[in-house]
Amino acid sequence: MSEVARALLVDDRRENLMALEAILQGLPVQSVAVESGEAALKQLLVDDFAVILLDAQMPEMDGFETASHIKRRERTRHVPIIFLTAADRDAQLALRGYAVGAVDYLTKPFDPWVLRAKVSVFVELWTKSRQLAAQSDLVRERDERWRAMTEAVDAATALLRSDDPTARDRAIELLEQARWGTTG
Repeated sequence: MSEVARALLVDDRRENLMALEAILQGLPVQSVAVESGEAALKQLLVDDFAVILLDAQMPEMDGFETASHIKRRERTRHVPIIFLTAADRDAQLALRGYAVGAVDYLTKPFDPWVLRAKVSVFVELWTKSRQLAAQSDLVRERDERWRAMTEAVDAATALLRSDDPTARDRAIELLEQARWGTTG
C-alpha cells in the first residue's frame, strides 16, 4: 500500500501549528495543518487521518465541540484524538476531553518526544489497519472466485450426467469460462 498516513493538526495559532509540524518531521506521516474546528471538519470530509492533534481552546468552535462533531460522524468516529492545551493542569478539562472521545490529553509544555511516540503508535495502527483491510479484500475476492468455480464445476457435472448430446461441449465451455474468470 502506498497511501501515506496523515495527521490533522488543529490549532488557532500558526506558530503552534509550525511547532507541531517540526515535532512530527521525520515520522512516516504527512501533517495537514488547519487553524479552526470548522476547517478541521471540512478537511475530514476530504481526507482520512491516522490521528488528530487538537487544541482544546480555540475561538468560535473549541476543540471539545470539534471533537464531538468528529465522533458523531461515521467516517471519522474511530480517528484517535489527542488534545493539546496550554491550560493549567485542570482535571475537569482532561475529563471533558476524554468524555468527547479523546484518547489522550497533553498539557503544554509537553515533551516533544512523548508526542512523537504517541503519534508513531497511531500511525502504525492506521497502517496495520489499512493492510488488514487490503488483505480482507483479497480474501473476499478469492472466496468469490472459489464460489464461481464451484458453481461452474457443479453445473458442468450436471450437464455431463444428462442425456443431452451437446452437454460435453457445454460443460467444457463452462469450465473454461470459470478457469479464466469469464463466467457471468
